[in-house]
Amino acid sequence: MAKNILVIDDEQLVIESLRRLLKKEGYDVTIALNGREALEKITQAEYDLVISDIRMPELDGIEIIKNIREFLRQNKKKAIPEILITGYSDEEILKQARQLKVADYIYKPFDTKEFLEIIKKNI
Repeated sequence: MAKNILVIDDEQLVIESLRRLLKKEGYDVTIALNGREALEKITQAEYDLVISDIRMPELDGIEIIKNIREFLRQNKKKAIPEILITGYSDEEILKQARQLKVADYIYKPFDTKEFLEIIKKNI
């Protein structure tokens, strides 16, 4: 059975690139273009991994992760590993990601092979 990945990013090019890459590797991919959509999708299906951009309008990646974790906790569901991706080098965000103990943190643009290894390691 294919692993199900929720990808959250507000950039259409990134979404399409990740969808194509992950589907080619045999993963089922669900897309959310913002935090609100991601929170809606997390209530409708089970996911094996969450990949989220950090900088997005409304809810940023850190807030999305916190909200997803709260939903899972309240509904007594198992934790889902999270990978945060960003095009910005921001020490404060990196510190927050470390405090959350996310599974991984990747800078864009990233090497495809390295990205897929990180996915395999965390799924």
